[in-house]
Amino acid sequence: MWLYLFMFIAMFDLHAQYPVLSPFALSLGAAPSFIGFIMGIYSLTHLPGNLLAGYGVDRYGSKVFITLSLIGAGILLLLQAYAANPWQLLAIRSVSGFVLAFLSPACMSLLAKLATDTAGQSKFMAGNGLVHTIASVLSPAAGALLVAKIGFASSFTVLGWGLILTGLLALLYIHDVPTNSKVAPGSTTAPHQTAVHRRIDALEVHEAHAASSTIPWLFYAIPLALSCSQGILFFELPLLHIGEQSLLSSGLLFSVISLGSLVTLSMFFLNGLSPFYRTAAGSFFLAVVFFGIAIEWALPLTASLFLIGMAKGMIYPAMATLLASITDATHYGRIFALLSICFSIGAFIGPTVAGQIRDNVSPYYIAFVVMMLALSALPYSRPKSVTLT
Repeated sequence: MWLYLFMFIAMFDLHAQYPVLSPFALSLGAAPSFIGFIMGIYSLTHLPGNLLAGYGVDRYGSKVFITLSLIGAGILLLLQAYAANPWQLLAIRSVSGFVLAFLSPACMSLLAKLATDTAGQSKFMAGNGLVHTIASVLSPAAGALLVAKIGFASSFTVLGWGLILTGLLALLYIHDVPTNSKVAPGSTTAPHQTAVHRRIDALEVHEAHAASSTIPWLFYAIPLALSCSQGILFFELPLLHIGEQSLLSSGLLFSVISLGSLVTLSMFFLNGLSPFYRTAAGSFFLAVVFFGIAIEWALPLTASLFLIGMAKGMIYPAMATLLASITDATHYGRIFALLSICFSIGAFIGPTVAGQIRDNVSPYYIAFVVMMLALSALPYSRPKSVTLT
């Protein structure tokens, strides 16, 4: 519960920036193409942090990385309040991307270790998605309202101190779970284990590696495309006419997406379905909605955003559950770091491309195309699951 609480506060602070970052960059004199680069560089600098986090979390545990990421991000938000031109904002956001790259792999790894089997992991990942979604429902509107009341600089200062305080509390109340406290596939259940049991465990290890090989690089096209399409969406929404008229209206649009995710995450029966097929079905649904927005279909924008949120609420916990269920507990940090790397690359490509082409073609077409390409490359054979018992 402490971990969920700190994740909620951290996500609340971070998501509160989404509807105000583009207007803030505009106020500093940045062109739309440069705003896309500012948003993309944040994700690009995630990559070295993700690579380090993968091995660091497995070796040193999650607590130190959660704490330092939160405190570091808070300090950078305080500095962001004093940015005087687009280049300074670009530099601060690039460092923020590196610092926050450690947060997600550390949290996901700790959650996966807390579970004793695949069903438990599915519940924890769904709970993680629920916490993120509740935070993202409230924070965009709250961030926009905060900026409307006290301005950009004061808002970043408030959010920065919030992250620093959360990091200090995490230092006191979050505790690492030793890897050997959970009996992973292939681990020894008792000192007097029989030879038959050892052969069974050896078979489980072999199946675990075989299962891992059934989700090759092609599977990671889904998180890559998902983050690319999300980056396009997050770039475009604040620049719509409704967003230009009112920061609060822009913040409410982000909250509508999160409300859609909340609806799907509340459908607990979905946790009993195959995470592989949940990922595929949600991705196809998301691609259809992006195509509908691109051709300006009859549904209003708010309804389309709600459907996007529903798709995301299905995909994110399904992907995390799938990866955790086929991975040995000693490699959770690396596998979730690889997932974060895919998110980072896609989140860099999305807004960067959108900023360059938005005057000629709807960026939502790009979101549709990349989602369908990822789906077409997905190996449609259900991977084996390894139960951590």
